[in-house]
Amino acid sequence: MKEKIAEIQKIAKEKIAEIQNLQEAQELKVKLLGKKSELSNLLKGLGTLSPEERPKIGSLVNEVRKEIEEKLNEKEEFLKGKVLAQKLEKEKLDITLPGTKIKRGSKHPINRVIEDIQDLFVSMGYDVVDGPELETDEFCFERLNLAKGHPARDMQDSFYITNEYLLRTQTSSVQARTMIANKDKSPIRMICTGKTYRREDDATHSHQFNQVEGLVIDRKELNVSLADLKGTLEVFVRKMIGANSELRFRPSYFPFTEPSYEVDVTCFKCGGKGCALCKKTGWIELLGAGMVHPNVLKMNGYDPDKYAGFAFGTGIDRLAMFRYGITDMRYLYTNDVRFLSQFDRKDEE
Repeated sequence: MKEKIAEIQKIAKEKIAEIQNLQEAQELKVKLLGKKSELSNLLKGLGTLSPEERPKIGSLVNEVRKEIEEKLNEKEEFLKGKVLAQKLEKEKLDITLPGTKIKRGSKHPINRVIEDIQDLFVSMGYDVVDGPELETDEFCFERLNLAKGHPARDMQDSFYITNEYLLRTQTSSVQARTMIANKDKSPIRMICTGKTYRREDDATHSHQFNQVEGLVIDRKELNVSLADLKGTLEVFVRKMIGANSELRFRPSYFPFTEPSYEVDVTCFKCGGKGCALCKKTGWIELLGAGMVHPNVLKMNGYDPDKYAGFAFGTGIDRLAMFRYGITDMRYLYTNDVRFLSQFDRKDEE
């Protein structure tokens, strides 16, 4: 019996040394250690031995079995390492080759303009205020002196969700919310930037666009006047469009201001000389402004006999178009990397 075990051990060593791949190693493992292997048959035949020989032979078979298993495992690990080395050699990267250039854009022009507006007005002592885009009819219209059935509501084609709720058509609704939230009825100096929505879609208009709204309210004895509004807008326009920009006020109508004005600026392209962009007039319409209507003050908790103020608003998308020479507002919403990649360079010029 011992001679048979020694012979199995010797043959196993020779076979293990001859293994060339993992498949051969797995097949030999089954042959040497499986249920039908010679070692397994020897263990099954222990019952035919005398009680004295049985433990000795059983222990010897288990030792040989353990030795064969360890040698097979060592061979398998060696072969796995060899396979991995071959795979790494075949699949290695040549890091000296030029890499693929990843296209990248830059900060969106609307975000650039918003940040510049906020920085400017914060430096002038204004608060930056926010409000909901899903607004009530009360704050979007009624508290801004546009009662139900008011003809001026026809100036804006609105997205109504219900009879009471709509997507705000202007950031002016934040003015009313700010005045009501000010329980002490102290002076206000605020701006709001945000999205607004109207049923429009062409080269210069979009159903969604961004606005900036400004509001100043103070006691009447401090003489908050049109001159303050003009001075504020001059600083604003010259910072955003150009240091040589001039302003022109034209009488207009807005329900929430009285008097109301359309504000034009000298054409940034021709400097006011007249070109195709400004239709040979030298002027481009930019924003609306005026002194806060007494009805708006009263409806939002301010005594119009004691307080006065001014308000202004303009489209941020339009400012971005003027600032960067963008000809179609729809470019602002395409997220085209070719379009967005140019604005780092433009701001450096």
